[in-house]
Amino acid sequence: MAEGSKLNGTLRRFIEDQKVFFVATAARDGRVNLSPKGADSLRIISDTHVRWLNLSGSGNETAGHIKQTNRITMMFCAFEGDALILRLYGRATIKHPHDEGWSQAIADFPQMAGSRQVFDVEIDSVQTSCGTGVPIMPFQESRVETELLPFYADMGPDGVDAYWRKKNLQTIDGFDTGLLKDPAD
Repeated sequence: MAEGSKLNGTLRRFIEDQKVFFVATAARDGRVNLSPKGADSLRIISDTHVRWLNLSGSGNETAGHIKQTNRITMMFCAFEGDALILRLYGRATIKHPHDEGWSQAIADFPQMAGSRQVFDVEIDSVQTSCGTGVPIMPFQESRVETELLPFYADMGPDGVDAYWRKKNLQTIDGFDTGLLKDPAD
């Protein structure tokens, strides 16, 4: 296992090659959340800073947790090629569509229906481990383009807003996610 405080060229290329990554967060109390993420939703800004575009989903745990405590862990693991697990430990801030700076935060990403938040992650430490316990599973296809994005595109902006109000304003532990400027509006 190797540990450091920033990415290097090899680790940057490894991240860029992955089709999926995982995000883990926890509030002070309540459940720990671990979510798979994919699509063209991650940008390496520098060796100590990554930006991730979060698309809409059935829950919004990460946002609620980051509002309380900004700790985040991102994990990348090789399902193809040489075995490797990479974890980024850091601190995150959130930009929502209603926040000042949203258009700057989202500018590096393709336009995707249901774009919900952008998380800026300042990396505190980087850890690698062997990853030989991870199975080899060749990539077949992404569901993002065929299922997820069309689902939110078909809703349109008003439908996405209604969906957020129904499913994304609070975590399963009842924490506010900050998704809407004022949820009562």
